Amino acid sequence: MTIYIDIVLLENLIMNFIILLATGLTLKEKIKSIRLILASLVGAIYSVISYLSILEIYQSMILKIILSIVIIYIAFNPQTMKKMWKDLIIFYLTSFVFGGAAFALIYIVKPQDILMKNGLFLGTYPLKTVFLGAIIAFIIIMVAFTVVKSKISKKDVFCEIEIGLNKKTIKTTAMIDTGNMLKEPITNTPVIVVEHTLLYECVPKEILNHLDELLGGDFGNVPEEIKKEYVTKLKLIPFSSLGKQNGMLLGMKADFVEIKNGESEKKKDDIIIAIYNKSLTKRGEYRALLPMGTF
Repeated sequence: MTIYIDIVLLENLIMNFIILLATGLTLKEKIKSIRLILASLVGAIYSVISYLSILEIYQSMILKIILSIVIIYIAFNPQTMKKMWKDLIIFYLTSFVFGGAAFALIYIVKPQDILMKNGLFLGTYPLKTVFLGAIIAFIIIMVAFTVVKSKISKKDVFCEIEIGLNKKTIKTTAMIDTGNMLKEPITNTPVIVVEHTLLYECVPKEILNHLDELLGGDFGNVPEEIKKEYVTKLKLIPFSSLGKQNGMLLGMKADFVEIKNGESEKKKDDIIIAIYNKSLTKRGEYRALLPMGTF
């Protein structure tokens, strides 16, 4: 059976594009076709080189992982390592589901003119089955994510917390945020992000109303007696979320935080309260972000 290189390139370009498109839709990424095409082309060129066995190194597992990372960066340009690993995992899951669906179709159709070389299935089947395989794979992925999300109940996402700060207490609803890995960089203490409007009973308004100025080192709007009391209490918390890639939050150590999640209760005194000067939600379902692993 004669296999033409341009066909190998075209088939893999189309399959890579569909896999990346499904990955982007699953991740709810802002998709740019030109980036997906370029990333797909990189993967397709690798497939051609692998098929031709030009260099043995192209069969290396490490190189394949590096190639996957390069493809992800070209396609979605993740700005953080966490985002990159998330994109990479979904990319692999999508590829596995897509490959399984395509392989199942090959098994059902049983084409005669099929060849496998260096891990690549080649023949006249791909363009006939790739679109159907992609549709099936995408449906499987969407159904799987919907089922997983439906299994997460409200009590698994939200909890009630009581915060002791400056010898006063406040209560609020917090969302358990699996993406919140904030820690105070010097002591490595976990950080709970709280809306500033919730803290007026515990922290002077002169502090809460001038957070941006204080982050810049400007205490001009803070009375001297308050400045003397709080300048040693305030801590800088670097973050890369909440609408910014690189930013800082002001925080201070809590007297205690009591977390109630269902029937379980836990009280901790090694928590930093980071002050967020906007609303976390439009409807006010919660007013604090609780890092995973604090209860």
